[in-house]
Amino acid sequence: MSGRGAPRGMRLHIGIFGRRNVGKSSLLNAIVRQDVSIVSEVAGTTTDPVEKPMELLPLGPVLFVDTAGIDDQGGLGERRVQRTRQVLDRVDVAVVVVADGWGSFEIALLGELRARGTPALVVANKTDTWLPPAALLAELDSMGVPHVQTCATRGEGILALREALLAAAPADFLDGRGILADLVGPGGMAVLVVPIDKEAPKGRLILPQVQSIRDLLDADALCMVTKERELRAALERLKQPPQLVVTDSQALLKVAADTPPGVPMTSFSILFARHRGDLTSQVEGALAIDRLKPGDRVLIAEACAHHPIGEDIGRVKIPRWLTQYVGGKLEFVTVQGHDFPEDLSTFQLVVHCGACTLNRREVLSRILRCRQLRVPITNYGLAIAFSLGIFERALSPFPAALDLWRSATRREEPP
Repeated sequence: MSGRGAPRGMRLHIGIFGRRNVGKSSLLNAIVRQDVSIVSEVAGTTTDPVEKPMELLPLGPVLFVDTAGIDDQGGLGERRVQRTRQVLDRVDVAVVVVADGWGSFEIALLGELRARGTPALVVANKTDTWLPPAALLAELDSMGVPHVQTCATRGEGILALREALLAAAPADFLDGRGILADLVGPGGMAVLVVPIDKEAPKGRLILPQVQSIRDLLDADALCMVTKERELRAALERLKQPPQLVVTDSQALLKVAADTPPGVPMTSFSILFARHRGDLTSQVEGALAIDRLKPGDRVLIAEACAHHPIGEDIGRVKIPRWLTQYVGGKLEFVTVQGHDFPEDLSTFQLVVHCGACTLNRREVLSRILRCRQLRVPITNYGLAIAFSLGIFERALSPFPAALDLWRSATRREEPP
């Protein structure tokens, strides 16, 4: 997959932060060797985050995010700062740029990054007019924070910055995170059930299905793709049972009925709960469905900004199934894209999509925020399987998650 065609969710996200007029945009332009951000001597030129996808070898596809100054002022400035802080939720590596001093803004930003566990490096820019004091460099060394000196307008120090970015990349990104190939193994067979509905893009498969097929091919595994109506006939044609059956969540009930009990079965959404986030946390969140009461508020979080049509899974089907399970009316609120409420205290449950268009850092940030506020968060596939009574079946490929569910069930059983 080329760097240009790689989905954003599969890219290493690198955020560039700092006060106004420290040269963040110039630095980005120098790194990517293109004028992707407007550069001006006027402070506050960058208003909204600017994204630039590129290849950064040997990492591969990355996404640079240039942000507005964290010291922006006024009513509009506060909104810009808020947008900048939203970027903190999704960056895998943060670049903190300084150009004329180190103060409370930088200290607070670096502290927040360290609290999140986000790798950060400091860039002292504009070294033609300012050099960082030795005391600052010593302090950064003592904290284990790497630092580089650059003059972006002259192209000085950019190679060292690239090397520092490579060194700061999280190990799990370099090692790669599979979607389902580890559950199938080389030479194993996975059957993918792909319903063709009104929201399926004409002539194409949706992103989780495409990424799952590629993951299997990269691991030398075999793949059969079928629609839900043909699943039973497809399985009968196989000489041996497949290692895994995966279905779109909306067809979970039918696929569970047509898949032999000894064959592990799950949904694309549940696979992505593991791939993009934390499956165990979201299994725990699904258990909160049992505690929902009529009148409770449920947040539906969609990563992509698709146009809902007909029986939309997030806006129609999941609300219907949860309402039927609870036996009374619930209040549903839907957000899309990078929008995610700061205040989650009024919600009794968050149901997130598979997040195929988000990166893992952003999903984990959302899970962490929910955990801090003690608001349960689960996933489309998990919520559907739970409300339809096939939760254990959908967890069959994941021993740790299955044990968690069985332990919770035993605790709830009367003595």
